[in-house]
Amino acid sequence: MTRRLLLLVLTVFALVVGLAACGGDDDGGADEPAAEDTTADTTGGGGGGGTTLELAADPSGALAFDKTTLEAPAGEVTIEFTNDSGKSHNVEVEGNGVEEVSDTISEGSTSLTLTLEPGEYEFYCAIPGHKEGGMEGTLTVD
Repeated sequence: MTRRLLLLVLTVFALVVGLAACGGDDDGGADEPAAEDTTADTTGGGGGGGTTLELAADPSGALAFDKTTLEAPAGEVTIEFTNDSGKSHNVEVEGNGVEEVSDTISEGSTSLTLTLEPGEYEFYCAIPGHKEGGMEGTLTVD
């Protein structure tokens, strides 16, 4: 009987320690504080520890993003793109062997998640004529 009780206590202890180790960060924030860059809203992602950048199209329908520069650390980067205008827009990221585009949206939001190495990338709206009209910027990855 003593061996069974000891085995039960050790099993429960192992489960408690195992669950505590898997607990993680309750606030959903990144391990490091966001950079002091005022050109982009940077928040730590949940779970995977990536970086989330917020980008929006001009709500009046003008061919412009609300930011022309974005910064993020290397690794997983998600661009949360919002378009409150009735004009269709998307966001494409290109450079260093990467070329990915988000869904095209109007009056909504979408996201684009990439794994990026350090370097400079171009972001722009891939709708014909929009990049040429001014919907472009630079994403710097450190």
